Amino acid sequence: MRQINFLIIFVVCLAVGIFSLQNTQATTVQIVQGIEVEAPLAIELLIAMWFGAVIAWVFSIWVRLQQQLVAFGFNRKLRTKDKQIEELEKDVEHYKVELEDQQLPALSPSQAITEGTLVE
Repeated sequence: MRQINFLIIFVVCLAVGIFSLQNTQATTVQIVQGIEVEAPLAIELLIAMWFGAVIAWVFSIWVRLQQQLVAFGFNRKLRTKDKQIEELEKDVEHYKVELEDQQLPALSPSQAITEGTLVE
């Protein structure tokens, strides 16, 4: 995947470079009212591309930060659920032990039950 990304970036930069070399005439850019900059079109294109790249990079960092915050929330909920599961498993074991202690002793194999009475 890195090779594909590199190839795409290389082709775009090459296209911008060739386009910039063919457009070297001076142009004027008005930044705000009263502030104008005159520079070759190639320089202005490269600066615009740089600003675009910086904005895309900042946006990708923002999206990654949001994803990490969401993942942190999910992990915290998961840890809470795991603790609850552990506590419930301990309770189940405790109740099993209590139930075994409360059960009546089992009949020995020599004893048989017939219609509610014990026959020996």
